[in-house]
Amino acid sequence: MIAYSPSTLTVADLLRGDLQLASPPNAYFLLKKIVEDPNKTAKDAAVVIEADAALAVKLLKIVNSAFYGFPSQISSISKAITMIGTRELQNLVLGTLIVERFSDLPGQHFSIHDFWARNLRCALIARELDIHFGKHYVDTAFLCGLVHNIGQLVFYRRIPVLAREVDLLLQSQTPLAVDEEVTIEQNVIGFDHFQAGAELCKQWMLPDVIVESIRLHCFPDLIGPYADLAAMVRLANCLSRIENPYDAHAVNALNLTPEQISFILDKISDEFEVIFKLFYPTV
Repeated sequence: MIAYSPSTLTVADLLRGDLQLASPPNAYFLLKKIVEDPNKTAKDAAVVIEADAALAVKLLKIVNSAFYGFPSQISSISKAITMIGTRELQNLVLGTLIVERFSDLPGQHFSIHDFWARNLRCALIARELDIHFGKHYVDTAFLCGLVHNIGQLVFYRRIPVLAREVDLLLQSQTPLAVDEEVTIEQNVIGFDHFQAGAELCKQWMLPDVIVESIRLHCFPDLIGPYADLAAMVRLANCLSRIENPYDAHAVNALNLTPEQISFILDKISDEFEVIFKLFYPTV
């Protein structure tokens, strides 16, 4: 926890001097090196994952769940890699490790359970939206939806007093659009959680697609290589809010009909409870 006044606080301050924030998930980067090395094989990737028995078990449970819906049981990491690919398994590793790393934040006023429940719903919706629009981000849409609000956890970890002040203002003025929430964060802290989240992922040297999908979240009018993914995550974020699931601007931006949205929401509701217990097993 750090104690800066909002007028002097910077994103760099949040990420400085905290080993848990400064160090990226190690298994992810070991896998990344294997994926990028033409001399390495799926067997090498499996060895990295199997070195962490708990991680390997969790990944096999996810691969054998409704998340993928394979007709037969997958009993080994090597087989899982064959079925879904090394890159997608690498992103599953990153997602599960991030949830695990940020699942023990202190503070009686903040529910980490509810945070991950909402963001897992967002991830599932983003994945379905990508499928609907042609699977352009089949490896990353789910992960980008899962971590797009990670900056909020950085706030609660490093500046819980200011984070709580933001939370109280949000509660007193709900329901709010995302841009209104961001304005409150900027007024109280000096910057918003999307800026913090994008900088954290950049510091971790995660792929540009992840960094940019977070950075562009509040800029629907900007265009760029990942603006379409940011638009899908933006809509998924809106639809993941049980208390206020409809945002006309986000929906109209993607030209979806109410029937298409209902189909996607019905589909993920059937998957959500099972998948959530796999990613957040302490519930």
